Amino acid sequence: MASPTLAESPKRVVLVDADEAFGNVLGEVLAGAGYDIRQVFKPESAIGELNCDQTDVILLNLDSSPNAIDSCRELLHAAAERISAPPIISFGWRKQFKAALELFHDGAVDFLQQPLDIQELRFAIDRACRRAELARELAAAQRILISNRVDGLLGNSKQMMRIHDVIHKVAAVSTTVLVTGESGTGKEVVANAIHKLSPRTNKPFVAFSVCSFPDTLIDDELFGHERGAFTGASQSRRGRFEEANAGTIFIDEIGDLPLPLQAKLLRVLQERKVERLGSNLSREVDIRVVCATNRNLEQMVREGTFREDLYFRISVVKIQMPALRERADDIPLLADFFLRTFAKAHKKQQRSMTPGYLNALTRHSWPGNVRELQNVIERSVVLANGGQQLSIEDLPPELQGLSASDELPTGSFHDALRAFKRDLVKSALAKHGGNKLQAAKDLGISRCYLHRLLNQLSVTDAVEEEPELQEELAEFVDDPVGADTAFDDLRLEGDTPDEKAAETRLSRPNGHGLPASRPLRPNARIA
Repeated sequence: MASPTLAESPKRVVLVDADEAFGNVLGEVLAGAGYDIRQVFKPESAIGELNCDQTDVILLNLDSSPNAIDSCRELLHAAAERISAPPIISFGWRKQFKAALELFHDGAVDFLQQPLDIQELRFAIDRACRRAELARELAAAQRILISNRVDGLLGNSKQMMRIHDVIHKVAAVSTTVLVTGESGTGKEVVANAIHKLSPRTNKPFVAFSVCSFPDTLIDDELFGHERGAFTGASQSRRGRFEEANAGTIFIDEIGDLPLPLQAKLLRVLQERKVERLGSNLSREVDIRVVCATNRNLEQMVREGTFREDLYFRISVVKIQMPALRERADDIPLLADFFLRTFAKAHKKQQRSMTPGYLNALTRHSWPGNVRELQNVIERSVVLANGGQQLSIEDLPPELQGLSASDELPTGSFHDALRAFKRDLVKSALAKHGGNKLQAAKDLGISRCYLHRLLNQLSVTDAVEEEPELQEELAEFVDDPVGADTAFDDLRLEGDTPDEKAAETRLSRPNGHGLPASRPLRPNARIA
């Protein structure tokens, strides 16, 4: 594990613990590894830290006061009311395991058992910091969307930022626009956004889907007819182009337009005039035309099924909508938006999402794109069974196997922790086809530590053979700020009795491939 560089800011950790000596020992152990420990002695005192920009993580001792559990719950409730409060990691002795499970429902992100394993503590803090950073990025993305919002078009990925930019540019002019992309990617949303940002915003927006009508009716729908033009035409009727006069017409599935009507549409686009069926009179129209398709029009031009001159006329500006799987970074933002929207629409409780639920969403391929995601979130909101969060069980069956379980485990702490680690490791390996290097990167751990986990947990399925790990082992052993080295830096000689007692709440990390430089004091329970 590489040591932090001088340019990196220390991770700012608030320790809630009544034992000042323990805080001093823990602060000294972690200081050299890039962690800045600040101690408060009661959970009530930590509530003020929730609004502090200088706090990355809160470490909460469940034994910090006589009524610690109630006070801890108040702290977690106060954190839940903040938009971007720092994550809270709880810790305590084994007797507190049941209470710790209950606190997960109140928003605690992790629980560590005393004596604390420093390596495990560092991993937990790093995970929580990454989670907090993601929450801040999500809040920043929401602020950007508010200030530079294209109405209805959610996304903060690079692809969506480029689309936002193009929409703002083309909205100011009346040129034709072709929006392409798979079904469910939001092509009509783009057309609506162009209209609303344009000078035509107060004029009609008329949408027409070629696939919604048989070929024999498309002519009448687009261009209208005069009285007596055909049997049953008892009165004149305006077509969609006339309805959209001075505004915008959106023609969806333009690739399915029959060839004879392609020629008529081309003439309308060139001359800005329409002729109703049964009439020789041309009527001028002032319209902005936006077309959309999920088909490959260039290939259709080569095959002779789409007019080349019409293609060039409608594609002055092209906007390619990315598939949802190509912008997976936007899924949390979209899911959060749909979650709030459907909860309000169906008068349901506002909920958040568990990490397992969100992880399954980001791993799905989404063949139906945003429309499919919308349906999944609505289903979850309608069918959810209590609780403050949507969990894996609230997903459709085809999505439930895409994430490690986020259920609160039962049984002993060690059995529950082992089962969780096993699920997490197997999920990472499955995601990367058994490639251990990529799985380790995804988990945020070194590959040699992953190898030890595989052996400890007896995970052998779908593991790809890899070369020797001598370089990584050497790097890990030479880590100047490793957990074991941090212990060696403590001056144990001359420690006060309180400091000696505090050390019994820490556990020396075993089996991490780090050398023990000297024997420890016999009366200290530092394994």
